[in-house]
Amino acid sequence: MILRILLGLLVAANFVRGADEHFDTLRVGTEFYTNVTVTSVSATEIFFIHSRGGGNAKLKNLEPTLQKLFHFDPAKADAQQADQAKANALYTQGLRNAPTAKREPAREPESEVQQEGPANGVPAHPIYAKAFINQPAPRLQVEKWLTQPPDMNGKFVLLDFWATWCGPCRRSIPELNRFHSRFKDRLVIIGLSDEPEQAVRRMKDPAIDYAIAIDPRQRTQSEVQVRGIPHTMLIDPSGIVRFEGMPQYLDQRSLEILLARFAR
Repeated sequence: MILRILLGLLVAANFVRGADEHFDTLRVGTEFYTNVTVTSVSATEIFFIHSRGGGNAKLKNLEPTLQKLFHFDPAKADAQQADQAKANALYTQGLRNAPTAKREPAREPESEVQQEGPANGVPAHPIYAKAFINQPAPRLQVEKWLTQPPDMNGKFVLLDFWATWCGPCRRSIPELNRFHSRFKDRLVIIGLSDEPEQAVRRMKDPAIDYAIAIDPRQRTQSEVQVRGIPHTMLIDPSGIVRFEGMPQYLDQRSLEILLARFAR
């Protein structure tokens, strides 16, 4: 379970390869972490694994060098925190207004949502977004296609929320390329970034073989409430989400089973 780090933390890190978000050591207050790898990044936090488990840290509390590395935007972070506070208030108010017999102790939603059990045959794993599993998918909203728009008619769609600056996102691209090559007769893969067109086109390594689109206004991303990337959703031909989470939790065998099980 990813731990929530207290506010006011102080971070110092020695880079191994900044582009891969890996650190030899990471100091958080009086705590020292070793062999740290960042697994996902949101507008407000980084989530990481280390030699003793997992943790997260507020971007606003990182030193300026790390804030720059993770593209920290104070305005965007404040806006997301305000949205989360509003959602928390609505959640608590809903509990207060619920019938007495169904009322539960009020609690804030966690950044990490741990699935309680296997979903459609895929082992339980954490997600950093609103849950859509076995529900209708949100509408895909694209400002501009940077490749030819794919034909999604009658096909599965694997939607990947990503960014060029995100090391875990880039490391998942080769596997998504393999999925595209093997299953392209029945699966469309779409990489959706909220970055400017120039930033996405500038990235040449790794190369992306599947469809790419941008939406700087984050319309689909906001509807999905993505709090950490990479985040993927497998949508069946009828528009129902059959997998959600980081792409590393979806291997080729699991994908084959899902494509066979939910084909129309």
